[in-house]
Amino acid sequence: MPDDLSNFKPLDPGRILEDDALEMQYWCKELRCTDAKLRETISKVGNHVAAVREQLASRG
Repeated sequence: MPDDLSNFKPLDPGRILEDDALEMQYWCKELRCTDAKLRETISKVGNHVAAVREQLASRG
């Protein structure tokens, strides 16, 4: 996978597509979390970016 995601844009910037490895890498970097933490959070609150951000922020 490329390390430079500067030109990558998610197909739907409001949703996280778990099945797309490049998109998961993008969102892990964007949300500053691990792949495991992102997948765990998505399983709890769904794949809407705002809900994921909120859940990750609430954990401190």
